[in-house]
This record gives sequence, structure tokens and C-alpha cells, in this order.
Amino acid sequence: MPETLAHVEIPKRALFKAAEVCDIVKVQPYVLRSWESEFPELGVAKSAGAARVYRRTDVEQVLRIKHLLLVEGLTLAGARRRLEEDSSPVAADEPAMDALIGQNARERLTAVKMGLRSILDLLSGNGAGEEFHLDAGHRAKSAVKKAGKNGSARAPHARRK
Repeated sequence: MPETLAHVEIPKRALFKAAEVCDIVKVQPYVLRSWESEFPELGVAKSAGAARVYRRTDVEQVLRIKHLLLVEGLTLAGARRRLEEDSSPVAADEPAMDALIGQNARERLTAVKMGLRSILDLLSGNGAGEEFHLDAGHRAKSAVKKAGKNGSARAPHARRK
């Protein structure tokens, strides 16, 4: 019977060579390489020509993969899906989400959606002859005062030749 995750002791180090990972997990090097091709997040290359090294989390991941394949009988694709499910964030509780968004979130989103649709209509020419007027506020007024004859804003020290 294959070893479970709890019975394997991983040395307290940051990095491991591939041979060390094989010894810890008790798999052949070709198995580790094939799992590395199936799970590209495994292993870290130190440099272009250097041998791959594994972090402690990678060794734990390899143990998890071995358990999924040999104990639970999953395929590589099934193990990949299981690992993705386990690492995906947990969905937030509905009441907590409502508290974060606010009570009138639906009304605000509807107003934004209507505004975006009206902008899209204006840009696509479906404005039905309506005139578009943008009130830019205080900043626009000061920019108009600083603008030159051709309408471009220049720094006060810039001169035309």
C-alpha cells in the first residue's frame, strides 16, 4: 500500500535536487519528469543550463499528486482538476458580499449600465439627433483659460518661434 502524506517526513530545507525529491517521494526520476511536464508549476530552474530544483511546496505537491494517482486512483487529468479545485479561492458568503457591495448595488449598476449604453449609442451614431454635452467641471474651465489660440494648453514659459 502506498504511503500517505502524513507518514512522509520532508527535511527542513528550502530547495531540493530532483534526486532528493525522488528519494523522499519514492518515485523513479522518469516519473517525476513526466509529472513535471503534466504539472508545469513544479520545480524551479536556477538558470538556463542548471539542473532543476524543487521548493518544499513542490515536494508537498509531488506527494499530493502521488496520493491522488496511486491511492485515490485518479488519472493525471483528474489529479490536475482536483489540485486546481483545492487551490481555487473559496466563494464568499452571500450575506457578506451584500454587506461589502451595499444595499443599493443593483440600482447603481443599472444606472451605470444605462449610462454606458447611452455613450455607446452616441458613439455609434444612434443618438437620434440628440446633442452631446459634456460638463467637465472645474478642471476643464482652468484648462480653457490656459489654452493658447489653437486650443492647445502650453506651459507659461513655452514660446513659439
